[in-house]
Amino acid sequence: MRPLAKLAKLRDPEIRAKNWRALRLGARGRWWDLTRPRVPDPVFLVGCSRSGTTVTYETLAAAPQLLSLGYEVPRLWNGCHGPLNNGWASEAAGRADARPEHRDAALRFFYQHLGGGWVLDKTCINTLRLPYLHALFPEARFVFIHRDGRDNISSMIDGWRQGRTDGGFGLDQFFGPSPEPVAINDGEFTQWHFFLPPGWRDYNHASLEEVCAYQWLSANRRALDAAAEIPAEQWIQIRYEDLVARPEAVFAEVFARLGIPFDEPLRAHCRALDQRPTSIVSGPPQRAKWRTRNPEAIARILPRIRPLMEELGYDCDA
Repeated sequence: MRPLAKLAKLRDPEIRAKNWRALRLGARGRWWDLTRPRVPDPVFLVGCSRSGTTVTYETLAAAPQLLSLGYEVPRLWNGCHGPLNNGWASEAAGRADARPEHRDAALRFFYQHLGGGWVLDKTCINTLRLPYLHALFPEARFVFIHRDGRDNISSMIDGWRQGRTDGGFGLDQFFGPSPEPVAINDGEFTQWHFFLPPGWRDYNHASLEEVCAYQWLSANRRALDAAAEIPAEQWIQIRYEDLVARPEAVFAEVFARLGIPFDEPLRAHCRALDQRPTSIVSGPPQRAKWRTRNPEAIARILPRIRPLMEELGYDCDA
């Protein structure tokens, strides 16, 4: 490129901002490499996709004590251990998969983008890798949100079909084409959406509701199993339905468990939650929304999800 053309490009504010950001990230990365500053282990917000993780994340991120990116980072976590380096097994990871370099990579990334401090991370695939994260970050706190499986799975069905306003949930954008043919719902879908659970190959030709039910079962089963391994004082479990019905009371308890003062700005944020939609797919929250959106599909998979629904405290006959 000619020097004059380069100078012209440098006058572009977007290019200057991009270059400045790259310089800043590089400098912070080098500083982290040299000093390895001490930072607290993160707070990990986890839950099945479409279970209320976004509204929970936005509320926790309103606390000034927590640093957050404002978006999920599956590329970070899959870069440490994921389909492209585990033979396309899944996006899950166990305690045996944890390596010191994975902790270093995550802390370096967060320091580059956020500086030093207490990080809040919300990446839904991490619901599949809780023992792994606990091995990497023994002092981490975990906030697990779960939702009535009928509504959660119905919302996932909508998400598979509709995507979101800023794009879809398909996984080809992260991994490229699947190494095995995918023809979910009689070929309606040729790629997986949301996340890739262990055993995904067995569902490559299943119905959409069976796939979404399997994703819900995989995420919530792994979360409950992990809760038995993680110290109780580091594990916070909430129900989406309680969050919708009484957000101020629910978050008062969550912030207290985290040791964060529940001050008036946070209270006001919680009081305003019922004034905004909490779904990026299908609008405001509504109890038993599945009855009007995907009733037949949910009826077909209800026997499969009933045992875990009851373990989570839901009445499947209500």
